[in-house]
Formats: sequence, C-alpha cells, structure tokens
Amino acid sequence: MTPRTRTALLVVAHPRSRSLTARVAARARERLEGAGFAVDLLDLHAEGFDPRMTVADEPDWGDRDKTYSAGTETHMRRLAAADTIVVVFPVWWFGLPAILKGWIDRVWNHGFAYGGGRSRLRGKRLLWLGLAGYSEERFTAGGWDTLLTRQLTQGIAGFCGIEDVTVRLLYGTVPEGTAGDDHVKAVLTAADAALP
Repeated sequence: MTPRTRTALLVVAHPRSRSLTARVAARARERLEGAGFAVDLLDLHAEGFDPRMTVADEPDWGDRDKTYSAGTETHMRRLAAADTIVVVFPVWWFGLPAILKGWIDRVWNHGFAYGGGRSRLRGKRLLWLGLAGYSEERFTAGGWDTLLTRQLTQGIAGFCGIEDVTVRLLYGTVPEGTAGDDHVKAVLTAADAALP
C-alpha cells in the first residue's frame, strides 16, 4: 500500500503579490514541498474571497448540519483535506487583516470547526506566521504578542479543537521599499526558522 501524501493548506492574506508577506508565503511553499507536502495555495485576495458575513453563512446554533454557501463549502473541503494549515499574514492593528478574519468567520463555522462536540479541524497541525512592522522590543513591550498569541491559540485554534498550534511572529517587517536587501533576507531567514 502506497502511503498517502500529506497535504498542507497554505493561506495567504495580503493584497500585493510582491509584498514581503507574499515572499514569506512563497518560501513557506518551497519548504513544505521540500518536506514532501502537496501544497494547496489559498491566496485570499487572488481568489477574490469576500470576507463579509452573509445570511447563507451565518451560524445556525440549532442546526449543526446546516449547508453553507457553495463558496464556503468549497473552502471547508480544502481545510478538511489538509493535514497541516499554514497561515501567512501581515499583522495590522495588532491583529488579523479583515480578509483573514472574515475567512475564519465564514469558513471555520458551526458544525464544521466547532459545535455539537465535533470539529473537522481536530488533529490538524496549524502554524500562524504573522509579519509585524514593529520591532520585537516595541511589540512585546505593549503586550501585543501575548494578546495576539492567545487569540490565535486559544480563541480560534483551541476553540476548534486544534491542539498542535504554533504562532511565530516575524518582527521589524517594515514596508517594502523602505528596507534594504539585508533586512529582507533577515526576515526570510527568520521565516525559515519558523517553518516545518
């Protein structure tokens, strides 16, 4: 019997395809493929994902078997098929970009990711890889690392039954064009250290 290929869902949440976030995501894809994963790239902006909640995707607390919109159901299948989920995102206003938060709101939904004692995400491995503009010293002095890590590990992953969860924040990721090549290389090297 041939062993099943492991699948990674690589989620990217940045509008510019040449951003540092996109470059970190490309590095993540290389690393995952090098480790033997089949990578399903989910670029939320490139795919035109609409983060706004709709009536069709609003949780129905009385019906854990609710069928959601076709687009959301497709995203649920992609999530369910993944052994590992890697989410690469810029840290904006000390949290997730709206498109990523909306994806979680609409896709990590009742009856799929939580509710009724079941989760299709239980047993998966999850890596949150956030790019923060502030230096580590400034970010941690404000306690933003603790708040963001708690939200991602407990408020989202833990609530959905994911126990193997890691948060890695890459600091000092100033806007591209204002940093030299050495700085960009340093951020990519830090990303390498965080990746599987």
